[in-house]
Amino acid sequence: MRQKLAETINAKDNANIIIDGHYASAVTPPNLTTHVFILRRNPKELKQFMQKCGFKGTKLWENLSAEILDTCLIEAIQTQQGKICELDATGKTVEETVSDITDVLEKGKKCYSGIVDWLGMLEKEGFTDEYLKF
Repeated sequence: MRQKLAETINAKDNANIIIDGHYASAVTPPNLTTHVFILRRNPKELKQFMQKCGFKGTKLWENLSAEILDTCLIEAIQTQQGKICELDATGKTVEETVSDITDVLEKGKKCYSGIVDWLGMLEKEGFTDEYLKF
């Protein structure tokens, strides 16, 4: 997968390419990556959204656990160090989130990681057991 992505990226002339998915940072060659955006969402909002979309059971709880335990962020940091832009998309529209991304890409807004702590929030509020089901 990494080799095929490298071939595809190298075949484009100065084009901006967006690779989307849970494993995008793991399969994209770091030398061909400029930014990795990790979109985060409060697990309470995420749970409602996923249930509205028909998710339930194991798939729902696996996704919530991954969000709470920073799974995508940690994997991105391991493979794409120094390129991570963690964005909290809670309560934001798609347009607002895209605006946050373009602020980084076009206006040089600084990127940060480690800005979200859903586990700490849930612990403080006493909801850890309700959201982490293994």
